[in-house]
Amino acid sequence: MPPIEGRVEFRNVTFGYKPDKPVLHDISFVAEPGQMIALVGATGSGKSSIVSLIARFYIPQQGLVLVDGQDIREVTGESLHRQMGLVLQTNYLFTGTVMDNIRYARPQSTEEDVLDAARRLGTYEAIMSLKDGFATEVGERGANMSLGQRQLICFTRAFLADPRIFMLDEATSSVDTATEQQIQNSLERLMRGRTTFVVAHRLSTIQRADRILVIDNGRIIERGTHAEL
Repeated sequence: MPPIEGRVEFRNVTFGYKPDKPVLHDISFVAEPGQMIALVGATGSGKSSIVSLIARFYIPQQGLVLVDGQDIREVTGESLHRQMGLVLQTNYLFTGTVMDNIRYARPQSTEEDVLDAARRLGTYEAIMSLKDGFATEVGERGANMSLGQRQLICFTRAFLADPRIFMLDEATSSVDTATEQQIQNSLERLMRGRTTFVVAHRLSTIQRADRILVIDNGRIIERGTHAEL
């Protein structure tokens, strides 16, 4: 996949984890470069499946997933994934330092690149407030970090990678109000100028979306802006 602008199209996509049991039915939509698309709907409606198909973790049984008009089945996973960022509800951190975890996205980055990314994203002070700052040891899966701290580290990692397409399964339940505000501020900077898909649970995120797709039982039942819906 050459350098992408970030246009994503689903064209009549039907998909099931078991081929005879579809979880998505005839899904079609277009996200233009830089747009933010909110995916809303009940648990199990198919929101995360859409994100998984964009990331090419799975291949649809019918229809096409296109990035910049290119069928993503026809490109290498590595060339596609290095232009995508993904922050899930379960944040994956590894044994090592905070610095190591952030540089995982771009191993060739210098320490100064990481510090610069954190400053620009607005996570620098929060990370410096940890026991040893960027040299703080992270327990396996981030066991010795709060949910909010883990999210800010994962956002910084995604920001350093500078993806054209960013996907977020929002998870701010369990964080206090001050941390939530900091996460929100960092998230706005992270999404700026990128095609973003957000599995949205909070009204504030939905209101800012360029388009909302309402998913019910694997089908898009409504689409439009917050005002239109």
